[in-house]
Amino acid sequence: MGFPIEGIDVSHHQKDIQWDSLTDQNFSFVFMKATEGIEHKDTKFDFNWVEAKRIGMKRGAYHFYRPDVGAGQQAVNFIETVTLEEGDLPPVLDFEHKGFKSFESLEDSLRLWLWVVEDYFKVKPIIYTNLNIYNDFIKAHFADYPLWIARYENGGYPISETKSPYIWQYGNRGRISGIDGHVDFNIFLGTQTDFEKLCYSSKHK
Repeated sequence: MGFPIEGIDVSHHQKDIQWDSLTDQNFSFVFMKATEGIEHKDTKFDFNWVEAKRIGMKRGAYHFYRPDVGAGQQAVNFIETVTLEEGDLPPVLDFEHKGFKSFESLEDSLRLWLWVVEDYFKVKPIIYTNLNIYNDFIKAHFADYPLWIARYENGGYPISETKSPYIWQYGNRGRISGIDGHVDFNIFLGTQTDFEKLCYSSKHK
C-alpha cells in the first residue's frame, strides 16, 4: 500500500513459517499470538518469537481475551509466557468478543488485564479490536491506550477522530512468500519516531 511501516500478524494458523523468506519483503514488524484465556499457549509462539528476533524483525506478542474467564489469570498466563527484550513491541490485548456480558461489566475486567500487564512490563499495552467494538466501547472508555484496529472494507482508514499514531489491520487474506496460507496485513499510521516510542525499554523499569 506504499506505507513505510508495514507488518503482519501470525499464529499457529500459519503453521511452519519460513522466516528467512520474510527478510526481503519490506515488512518492519510482526505480532504473534502468545496466549488465550487462562491456560492456552499458542503452539508456534516460542518458535516464532525466536525466529523473528533471529532475522532482525521487530516483534510483538498478543493475548486473545476470553470474557468468560478471570482477567487476572489471563494476565498471568501472558506474563508467564512472554519475555520482552529491548526494542520489542508492547503487549497486545486482543479484544474481539464480549460474550454474553454487557460492555459495562467488561470494563473492570479489561482494565485489570491492562493494569497487571503494564505494571509487570512497564510499558503501556496496545488494544486490538474491530471497528464496531471500538466505536461502541473502546473509544469511550480506553482512549488513553494505543490502538490497533481491524477494518477491511471500503479501503479507508478505520478512524479519523482519534489521535494518531495507531495500527490499522487493513486485510486478512494476504499471501506472501514463506507463509503457507493467508496472513493479516497491517500498517503503522505514524512516524518512525512514533513507532520506536511505543516499544519496550528496560530504562522504563
